[in-house]
Amino acid sequence: MHTEGANITCDAISQVKGQGGPFLGFPMVANTIFHQQHLNLNAKMFNFGGWDMPIHYGSQISEHLHTRNSVSIFDVSHMAVVDVHGDDAHAFLENLLANNINKLESEGQALYSCMLNHEGGILDDLIAYKVGNFYRLVINASTAENDLVWMRAVARDYKLLEIIPRRSNIQGMQSPLVLLALQGPQSLLAISNVFPLLFDQVAAIPYFGSKILDTEFGEVMFSRTGYTGEDGFELFLPLSYGCQIWDLFLSHGVLPAGLGARDTLRIEAGYNLYGQDMSSGFNPFDCGLAWTVDLGNERHFIGSNSLRTYSRKFSFMGLVLMGKGILRAHQVIKTEYGDGEITSGTFSPSLQQSIAFARVPQQVVPNSLVNVVIRDQIIPAKVVKPTFVRKGKSLI
Repeated sequence: MHTEGANITCDAISQVKGQGGPFLGFPMVANTIFHQQHLNLNAKMFNFGGWDMPIHYGSQISEHLHTRNSVSIFDVSHMAVVDVHGDDAHAFLENLLANNINKLESEGQALYSCMLNHEGGILDDLIAYKVGNFYRLVINASTAENDLVWMRAVARDYKLLEIIPRRSNIQGMQSPLVLLALQGPQSLLAISNVFPLLFDQVAAIPYFGSKILDTEFGEVMFSRTGYTGEDGFELFLPLSYGCQIWDLFLSHGVLPAGLGARDTLRIEAGYNLYGQDMSSGFNPFDCGLAWTVDLGNERHFIGSNSLRTYSRKFSFMGLVLMGKGILRAHQVIKTEYGDGEITSGTFSPSLQQSIAFARVPQQVVPNSLVNVVIRDQIIPAKVVKPTFVRKGKSLI
């Protein structure tokens, strides 16, 4: 599979049915260029945000634990890369993002932020990178087309600005990129096996930093980020070499993991998922994301006026179930201050307990007890901070 022919097959796969989403008038289900690789590995596929993605390759729990203890590779090419160029790029992002783009003081730094509507509701969460003389954004799969509509509408007030999508199926795309995530304590070792000449440079990348390096596959951006709570890297790859690089990692013993494990890993790590834990109906304060909002020095951005006048209604907490059952999204939480709701829930493979994120009345505090309604039963749960596991260690 490491031949020129393999790359040609990859390119062909990216052109098959289902490219795009309903906004552009395309069929609902899209495929990443790694689709055939997933099928060859007998992955169980499912529709995630309009993309046919692997949920697991045999055992979601095994993939979760392998990521915590070793290293796994995830196809995250359904995410969309958007580059923002021009003299007005900085001012545009100052207005667009709730976090402050001025925090990116040097090349390679990354910033997590929400993009809000005028009422303060979350349109999407994203990571922004400072890359040379431009900025690179990574936005969510299912929101990408609508995000771009919003960005382009905001961009009308800026004359020296170019917004360039880098996902192959988006209108106006240039030089498509694909994304792979290597996650786990042995992720750096895995990268050194495939890119041996780059070990020192990749090892020097700090957490939430990035670097673009020349490789035999062209320019590759290595970002020390991820959504698992482990050390790891996200690789921004030229589309034509994506499948070859995937196969090289597998040939060096890296195991693939699907979005099922990615979901349980991110809940354990305390990371929100757009569409479940946050949405346009809630602002960052009610989603545990106040730390991503910079209102300092009367800073103005889209949604800032609404946030300044908002009276917080909820706290965003973690729950650990004290009895039998599984915590799931939308289950009702009974507290002495009123009802709350679970936004994401799962059985934690690392902790061997059921855990969840919950939006509860703001008077609810850590270490208190609440009751969860599970199939008409009332089961107690302990309230904790919404981070359960980091780098393989329990935080509860």
